[in-house]
Amino acid sequence: MTGGPAEDATGLAELRERLVTEVQRVTGIRDERIAAALRDVPRHLFLPHLPPPDAYLDDAIVTKRDAEGQPISSSSQPAIMAVMLDQLALAPGQRVLEIGAGTGYNAALMSQLTGPAGAVVSVDIDADLAAQARGHLAAAGYPDVTVVAADGAGGYPPGAPYDRIIATVGVGDLAPAWLDQAGPGARIVVPLGIRGHQVAVALERSGSGGHWVSRSAVPCGFMRIRGALAGPERTLMLQPGLSVMLPDGLTLADGHEADGAALAAFLDGPASELDTGTTAGSRDLWGLGLWLGTRDRRSCTVAEERPADGTPARLDRAPFSWPAAASTLAIADSGGLALVLLEQPAPADGAWTGQARLRVAGFGPHGAALGTDLAAHIQAWDQAGQPGAAQLHVDAYPPGEGAPDGIPEGALLIERPGARLAVYHT
Repeated sequence: MTGGPAEDATGLAELRERLVTEVQRVTGIRDERIAAALRDVPRHLFLPHLPPPDAYLDDAIVTKRDAEGQPISSSSQPAIMAVMLDQLALAPGQRVLEIGAGTGYNAALMSQLTGPAGAVVSVDIDADLAAQARGHLAAAGYPDVTVVAADGAGGYPPGAPYDRIIATVGVGDLAPAWLDQAGPGARIVVPLGIRGHQVAVALERSGSGGHWVSRSAVPCGFMRIRGALAGPERTLMLQPGLSVMLPDGLTLADGHEADGAALAAFLDGPASELDTGTTAGSRDLWGLGLWLGTRDRRSCTVAEERPADGTPARLDRAPFSWPAAASTLAIADSGGLALVLLEQPAPADGAWTGQARLRVAGFGPHGAALGTDLAAHIQAWDQAGQPGAAQLHVDAYPPGEGAPDGIPEGALLIERPGARLAVYHT
């Protein structure tokens, strides 16, 4: 015999409560309104292909891949959803624009937070995903959320002005349409790519209104936006489940085109490994990624989906580790690549705490030299006090000529079509 409806409802409530507990443990967020939304919104209805216990794990779930097998859409990890909702600071009655509908789950959470007097519009570039999100939202009891199949770079003018704008895809620029459609006092939260390393940045207009200033920055990792706002980043598949993300496109810093087969062959060869003499915590290493990305044009990231058949992972010592995937920081050129690795393999569940010793491993003909350079970057970051996202600021100015007034000395200026980004630590 199976349990009846009451027993099923009790089991689902327990699963949601367990998810809330895990999200609070991971993020430290204690906003009861966000916790209540996580309890109330039935995530399993947005992931109907999964058993409910899997839907309530604090994991990102891939929901669509491209022809090469690269993930292009997912239901984001609930923990980072909660972090970005906290950054967004939603209030009842607000109008919200979301770029990237995914399964519709995040839109439902926002609808729960803005209430009957609010309005949520979610835009997705894929018509099939938009249709699925509409169906999920209706089944879960949120038919009033507007889901639009369109390129998110254009926003959604009929619903403007918006009090809050959020992107749930990685972006390298601020679309002019978003800034135009943001109302007075608006806040924008986007996973912003800083040379391949993402931070969820909350932005508000400056006091003068001439530019946007960041109010908080939190490390994150999202699939990149597609369409008109797609940045120069390119993900190169080395072999099934193993890829490298290049922040400046497929042309490497030494002028040669990236060759996935050659890089894969380097990784199959012997490694030149050395100890950096540096220890760091898992969260600190996001700061290392930002440090590396702003100081070396060879910087990239290597990622691996954990083998489903139980075969050993290539990146078993990767510093960024989850149950289903792992990634690490690297530098590469046409003659090799060097990776940041932990001294010991990460736990099987992907979680590690405390301090870990950092090593580098170089592969290919240039591997030893690349490893030496990478170790020097790690040591310089350590000597600077291991600055991280908490000390990071990203201000956005209108595109134009010359350095904007008032930016700190030494700030990295990133020129984009929609905005000039000033990145600096304090």
